[in-house]
Amino acid sequence: MSSLAEVEPQAVSLPPAERARLTDGLLESLQDSSSAEVEEAWAKEIAQRVAGYEAGRMIAVPAEEVFAEARRRIR
Repeated sequence: MSSLAEVEPQAVSLPPAERARLTDGLLESLQDSSSAEVEEAWAKEIAQRVAGYEAGRMIAVPAEEVFAEARRRIR
C-alpha cells in the first residue's frame, strides 16, 4: 500500500482536471462512509428527544425565544 508521502507528489503533478476528479472521488469516499453513521446517530437522537417530549421530561421552547436568547448571548 502506498503512503501519503508517495501519493501526494504524484497527485499534485496531475493536470488540474484530473486533480479535481481525484478530489471529488476522495471527498465522496469520505461522505459515503460517514453519512450512514451520521444519519443513524441523528435518528437515534431524534427518537430520544421525541420520547422525552412525549413522556413530559422535556418542554418545547418557541423558536422565537431560542433565537432571541442566542442573539442576547452573542452580544
